[in-house]
Amino acid sequence: MRFLHTMVRVRDLDESLDFYCNKLGLIESHRMSSDSGRFTLVHLYAPLDDAQAKVMQAPLLELTYNWDTENYTGGRNFGHLAFEADDIYDTCRKLMDAGIVINRPPRDGRMAFVRSPDAISIEFLQKGEPLPPEEPWLSMQNIGSW
Repeated sequence: MRFLHTMVRVRDLDESLDFYCNKLGLIESHRMSSDSGRFTLVHLYAPLDDAQAKVMQAPLLELTYNWDTENYTGGRNFGHLAFEADDIYDTCRKLMDAGIVINRPPRDGRMAFVRSPDAISIEFLQKGEPLPPEEPWLSMQNIGSW
């Protein structure tokens, strides 16, 4: 058995691609649209999976955009997507600079959470050992839910 992808439904494809590609840094692998099914699927992968994606198809994130308007709820019920960060402080700083709210700051130097435009929780885990706690993260409070 091989893990293939995780699917999340999105209400605005352009806004979601901006978040996942421009802000999180994921790369579009391929897409497919169905006129009869009235949907578009966009598959994304993490940049460090680039070589693996070409050789054996790295696990993907599938964004499912249904053309007919639908209001999705329960993003937190989905669970979360998780990414490993080389430097969690740098990752969170770049996200904040891009206007992303850090819902659970990396106070412990190990873990942080943000939410996508569709309220999907995204977890970042520090690669290897946690970084030493530092400001401003140490003093930051949680914002909203994740």
